[in-house]
Amino acid sequence: MLANTHFISNFRPVFIYNVTINVSDDVHQEWLKWMKETHMPDVMRSGCFVDNQILKVLYVEDEGHTYSIQYRFLEISDIERYQKEYAQALQTETAKRFKDKFAAFRTILQQVD
Repeated sequence: MLANTHFISNFRPVFIYNVTINVSDDVHQEWLKWMKETHMPDVMRSGCFVDNQILKVLYVEDEGHTYSIQYRFLEISDIERYQKEYAQALQTETAKRFKDKFAAFRTILQQVD
């Protein structure tokens, strides 16, 4: 296990699955706590990503709070597997929990050197 972790930490991910989400003020704190403690760890448990981060988007004209949630992966097959095997259930869970209190869009990014 340690050798595998060492390999991943020395291998530079070149792709990012980015989820930009705008969340209503009235559920913002609950949503942020849930994302950090439940949803993001659930996504990572899929085994499709090597790391993640959550960033607050500044200077947005929309109401509410906007975040960029980024999951790094190594191969296109990783995101394809995630989308096929895990995405629907995890997105449905978010939609049930926060209903009409958020809007999200997803992009896949490639690092450019």
